[in-house]
Amino acid sequence: MSTENEELNEESNAQENSNEQGGEQVENQEQVSSEPTAEEKYAELNDRFIRLYAEFENFRRRSNKERLDVISSANAGLLKDLLPVLDDFDRAISNNDQVTDAEVLKEGFVLIQNKFKSILDAKGLKVMNAKGEVFDSELHEAIANIPVSEEEQKGKVIDDVEKGYYLNDKVIRFAKVVVGQ
Repeated sequence: MSTENEELNEESNAQENSNEQGGEQVENQEQVSSEPTAEEKYAELNDRFIRLYAEFENFRRRSNKERLDVISSANAGLLKDLLPVLDDFDRAISNNDQVTDAEVLKEGFVLIQNKFKSILDAKGLKVMNAKGEVFDSELHEAIANIPVSEEEQKGKVIDDVEKGYYLNDKVIRFAKVVVGQ
C-alpha cells in the first residue's frame, strides 16, 4: 500500500505542479493581455480628448449665454430705474396745456432733470468738468481752436460744446471742446 500511496502522492504532486505551471502561464497570458496595446492607448487618449473638447465647447457656450444674460439684465435694471422719469415727462407734457405760469413749467422740468441725474449718478455716471482745464487728448476732443489774448489760457479748454462723461472712472464719452491758442 505504501507503494500505491507513494504513486498517488507522486501523481497528485505532478498534477499540482502542472496546475501551478499552467496557472502561471494563464497569469502570464493575462498580464500580457492586460497591458493595452498602442492602438488601445491611442483610442483611449483620443476618446478622452474628444470628451474634454466637447466639455470645453459646452462651457464656452454656457459662458457666452450667461454673459449675454447679465448684459441684458443689467440693461433691464437701468431701464426699470428710468421708467419713473419717463412717467414724470408724460405727466408734465399732459399738464402743459393747463399751466399758465411758465415758471411752474420750468420748475417741473428741473425737478425731472434732477431725478434723472440722481439715477445716473447712482449708476456710476459722472460729468467731466473740462472748462478751464488743460487740454488732454485722452479726455477731450478738440473741435475748434480759437485765438486767445491771455497767455494763461493757451492750451486750455475755453468752452465745452458737449460734456464728457465717466462711468466708474472710465471715459465713456469724450468732451467736445474749444481750445485756446
